[in-house]
Amino acid sequence: MRSFSLPRAGLVALAIGATVTLSACAGGTGPGSAAPASSPATDTATRVALSYPSGILVLDGQSLETLGDLSSEEFTRLNSAGDGRHVMVTTSKGFQVLDAGTPAADPELTDLVFPASKPGHVVTHGGTTVLYADGTSDSTIFDTDALLASTDSLPEVRTVPGVEAHHGVSIVLEDGTFLTTVGNADGRNGVVAKDASGATLAESNDCPGVHGEGTAKDEVVVFGCENGALVYDEGTFTKLTAPDKTYGRMGNAYVSENSALIVGDYKDDRDAEGYLLHRLALIDTAAKTQRVVDMPAGAEYTFRDVARGPGDLAYVLASDGAIHVLDPATGEFTDAFPVIDAWEGPAEWQDAHPAIKVSGDLAYVTEPAKNAVHAVDLTTGQVVKSVTLEQTPNEIALTK
Repeated sequence: MRSFSLPRAGLVALAIGATVTLSACAGGTGPGSAAPASSPATDTATRVALSYPSGILVLDGQSLETLGDLSSEEFTRLNSAGDGRHVMVTTSKGFQVLDAGTPAADPELTDLVFPASKPGHVVTHGGTTVLYADGTSDSTIFDTDALLASTDSLPEVRTVPGVEAHHGVSIVLEDGTFLTTVGNADGRNGVVAKDASGATLAESNDCPGVHGEGTAKDEVVVFGCENGALVYDEGTFTKLTAPDKTYGRMGNAYVSENSALIVGDYKDDRDAEGYLLHRLALIDTAAKTQRVVDMPAGAEYTFRDVARGPGDLAYVLASDGAIHVLDPATGEFTDAFPVIDAWEGPAEWQDAHPAIKVSGDLAYVTEPAKNAVHAVDLTTGQVVKSVTLEQTPNEIALTK
């Protein structure tokens, strides 16, 4: 195995090539740029990847037919690679590349693995994909579409070494600005922005428990904090304080890069048991404001149950079994349509529970209690296709 990294001073313009080949598992975890018109990805409609204990299913996004059933580790996380064809699978060795296939090629869990100690967040933005390793805080960076041309080896990568290991996240903006969280084994408290030479542009340590990120219109980036959120805009960090000043945690941002409005999950009780949430954070990145709205009575959700979709609206798959439609501009819920049976929150966050992902006008909803997946037209609220699987779906990722 060979590994390469850039100097600890920061990200430099020259990429360093890396080729790593590891053993495959036995055959049998924000949106990137679209693939170029000449790429094989354009021949493939949406594919749906679903993890289950020791395996991954790949479904056709239109028919929900199972195209591949691939063996993997007991628990894996799935994230879109952003190129319209690949999915990053977090395993004990790192980020393993899942090729969702084309009409001419079956899905395959490839031998390609980006090595990482405790692989965590995958962020795609502006044609760049960043893989974050919690065990080292290293950020592995590559051109999103490069995987389409790298069939036998990993693409060229750039590595920005971490300073102190923590559960974090990094993102690269279109001008080369590199943003990464700051923390250590005892906690996380801020974010630093560096230019392409590694020089610090701005930094803030006013974000306790920093987690997740989302990029809104005009490349304004938001990070969640335990007492609000941190906004990065053109070289400046702005702290937004949660309405619940003692504790108001936003952990994940659900964004549209066409909208200045961000929707975040929101927890207002540090000691609350379980993972169900009953409020949402709404952030206006242009006005630099944050407010909180309540879910409809009897409707709760987890971090897997919020997505952006048609009209830049937010779609929340709630514990009452319905998708609730939220207008981020007004903070009002404008519609709701039933999709699955009512459900209870998971005992642990890793446990299978309903999730939603959106591609275009279609939402893909998992229903683990019935081993089912449903395709929902968000413009009409109608379930257009359902399928029952032999396995219980857990994590879900889409290629488009």
